[in-house]
Amino acid sequence: MRRVSRVATTAFAVLALAAAAPGAAHALPPTAPPTAPPTPSGSDEDLPDGWRLTGEGSGKALVWASPEPVPMGDARVEFYSGDKLLGRPAATQDGRSFRLPLDGTRVGPPKKLRVLAGGRRLDEAGAGRESTAPRTASPVALPPANAVDPGKPGRYRTVRGEYTLKSVRLPGYPEPVEMRADVVGPADAPGKRPLALFLHGRHYTCYAGDQANGDWPCKPGMKPIPSQDGYQRAQKLLASQGYVTVSIAANGINGQDHLAEDAGAQARSSLVRLHLGHWGDWAQKPADAPAAVRAVAPADLSRVLLVGHSRGGEGVNRAALDSLYAPPADQDGYHGPVRWKIRGNVLIGPTIFGQNPVPDVPSATILPGCDGDVSDLQGEIYADGTRRVGGGTALHSALYMVGANHNFFNSEWTPGQAKAPAEDDFHADGDDPVCSPGKKTRLTAKQQQAAGATYIAAAARLFVAGDDRVRPLLDGSNRRAPSADPARVLSHAVGARRTEAFLPDSTATVKGARLCAQVSPDAARSCLPPDAAGASPHFAGWEISPEPGRDAVAMRWTRPGTPARLSPARPVSLADAKDVALRVIVPPNSKGTRLDVTLVDKAGHRAKLGTARVDGLPGSDRTASYWGREVRLPLTAQAKDVLDLKRVKTLELTPRSRSGRAWLVDAWGWRPGTPDVKPTALPRVDIGRLTVDEGDSGARTYHVPVRVSGEGSGQVRLFAPEPGSDEVRSRLVTVRPGGHDIDVPVEVRGDTRYNYDLAQDAFVKAVRGAVVGSHHGGVTARNDDPMPKLTLEPVADRVTEGKPLKWRLKIAEPVDVDISAGLTFLPVDRGTELSTLDVDPRWLTDEIGQSPRPGRALSKMVDGESLYLTLPAGKKSVDIRVPTIKDNAREPDESLKAQLSVYDQNWEPQPGPVITGTVVNRQ
Repeated sequence: MRRVSRVATTAFAVLALAAAAPGAAHALPPTAPPTAPPTPSGSDEDLPDGWRLTGEGSGKALVWASPEPVPMGDARVEFYSGDKLLGRPAATQDGRSFRLPLDGTRVGPPKKLRVLAGGRRLDEAGAGRESTAPRTASPVALPPANAVDPGKPGRYRTVRGEYTLKSVRLPGYPEPVEMRADVVGPADAPGKRPLALFLHGRHYTCYAGDQANGDWPCKPGMKPIPSQDGYQRAQKLLASQGYVTVSIAANGINGQDHLAEDAGAQARSSLVRLHLGHWGDWAQKPADAPAAVRAVAPADLSRVLLVGHSRGGEGVNRAALDSLYAPPADQDGYHGPVRWKIRGNVLIGPTIFGQNPVPDVPSATILPGCDGDVSDLQGEIYADGTRRVGGGTALHSALYMVGANHNFFNSEWTPGQAKAPAEDDFHADGDDPVCSPGKKTRLTAKQQQAAGATYIAAAARLFVAGDDRVRPLLDGSNRRAPSADPARVLSHAVGARRTEAFLPDSTATVKGARLCAQVSPDAARSCLPPDAAGASPHFAGWEISPEPGRDAVAMRWTRPGTPARLSPARPVSLADAKDVALRVIVPPNSKGTRLDVTLVDKAGHRAKLGTARVDGLPGSDRTASYWGREVRLPLTAQAKDVLDLKRVKTLELTPRSRSGRAWLVDAWGWRPGTPDVKPTALPRVDIGRLTVDEGDSGARTYHVPVRVSGEGSGQVRLFAPEPGSDEVRSRLVTVRPGGHDIDVPVEVRGDTRYNYDLAQDAFVKAVRGAVVGSHHGGVTARNDDPMPKLTLEPVADRVTEGKPLKWRLKIAEPVDVDISAGLTFLPVDRGTELSTLDVDPRWLTDEIGQSPRPGRALSKMVDGESLYLTLPAGKKSVDIRVPTIKDNAREPDESLKAQLSVYDQNWEPQPGPVITGTVVNRQ
């Protein structure tokens, strides 16, 4: 198992100040020239550009500086060494520097350092590589039209309004969160109407002109970005068909979810249920409802559909879970009764950081093929992660939308439609054969929005209205909705009337192929080879690598005829099945892979069902196109005569193509229909976090808090450090409500040195007969030693041009961690301010990222902090330098004024002294 950083990651991934790459004007020891930073793991190699190590001992940290600001999005930035997740760094406010405390974690060879967000590489080492994909990618052929097209508008007249309620406080969020919503519904529909609630994802929160940021609340002069208004097309379509729709604002969560262990999932669930609680109140007292609610038909809360985009997808998944299995009260912001029934979820380009989908609520997940934010398409886990967990009757559909990006499902995130600044999230480095605008496979914003609205309506019609005629659009039956044309939307599914047959795992026997690990850094075990161009949504990584319990069957052949055989530990029954449905991955852009499919029963009788033909999806190095195509072969009368279908032992796949690769995800017995879903009574597991003072001496043992509620017993997989070691091990644990089956002891040692908070973490994932809410927790040892006193003294604050201005930052005693600070240049009180043309241009470019021209006052360069400083661990002082240049112009003396901010152990800026300096003309 990999070694996991003991420093809290998500829980403390606050917007922090981190040192940028070293350079001439960074804070340097005054008595010695700058030295190269130490390299990881004692290697003699230099760190790649943009990387550095800071601090000593328990205060050691890994820092990466981006050449450009990383946009605010839904995916989390992660540091890797090869395929090993090191952790999730804290970001600076400008999104350019990222810092990860290491606490002894071994980084590995410098050349293997990588920065990823949603599976997409951000650091320079991953940019500019030559694509191995074809220059153009062929579109996927449109399948036959479905008998019913849910994208056609209905007969009802629609009206639109909005409401604003009193803001709410949510646990762990310092600032109140807004309660605003956009309502679209039918004005003339009879009776009570089903309710569809939309929740947007993590986006910039505030804007003014062409500027946007992630603040909350918005600063004076800035307005909240109306992300909740971005689903009008889908809302109007549903409203015309008789649905009341409400799209809720979540800027207050987006601006603060960096403080949350779960990246905001529980808070978003609370927000959804707070709105549903108000709709429940208004159903009982319609006169109390806002005007926008009174203007539409009354809502029927026994028929609710939740629609979540990006982190909003994870939020509505948690809301559905919390509605069936109550969350811990101290973590939840909603404490009222559950007066609604969630019939289904639609998840659009969603995150699923916990990888614990609610198993007994039907779902349809849209996977955008050109997603440039949640690029690994981890939302596939909303289907794959439900297998064997719950009752198995809920349909879980995955819809791969070729050519769709992440942002354009929301018109307020779409250039040309949005009120605030917006962008295409698929940032192509050069010409991408699939996703660059203008390619045949790439959708326009309007095409993408039309397709999204159509498939949201399809899910509503199946999950809420119970119209089985739209099921073939969602369940892998290879049908299309013409209203979504020209979008090519492919589907596969698990659950509903499927019977578990062949799920690759360690208990199965595999011959003629390889049982591969979906998540593993070991090339010999990993499903995808190192030379794979692109990624697989099925193999999206989690907290741990390798991760046991996630397997597939990998096939590779150079000539046809050698079968791959998968035999479960026990024979399976296909007696009630009409077809055998397989999910098979083939390489992107490949054509005509053919596999004969044969079943063998326990007595050795054989029946060939037919030949499956599978084509790859359009893909490039930057897409997650290794995706399982669903293929079905009928259980013919001949097969039923030959086989004992109650005791099928082996599935054989025999290649008939000349050469190729394929991966079997799973295979099922399939029959048509959509059963009623009755949620199973299950135990719920929530991992908490205990925060304790480290103390001054000695050692104490604490235990990670674990809550098991609900009913019955189930099995989860626990990942936790071995006692006395940083090595993480996993084990299967049977849990029962009120029991203490999960016990993770953590030792905390005290000292008197100023340091950072340190944590040891535990993770849990549902395996069978259980659900998981909070999957990540641990014990945090809080630093209880104050930061030594800091002073700032002038060294050379009046100089002639060409010499550096200099100040010295001193600390009363050395500490084990780097002290980070920042300078904000301010307008001078009188006289002429030093400009960008008066300082060393290389310093200006390297340290502040600004060009000298056009010439402007230093205080006009950037909004906020300009110069990042670091007092290295173990040092007692550091010099702050502003190098000036001399010129031949006659000019008055010029001045500089700057405010120092020092970041405390909680990564909060604390105001320091104001410094001033003067540069005297040499003439």
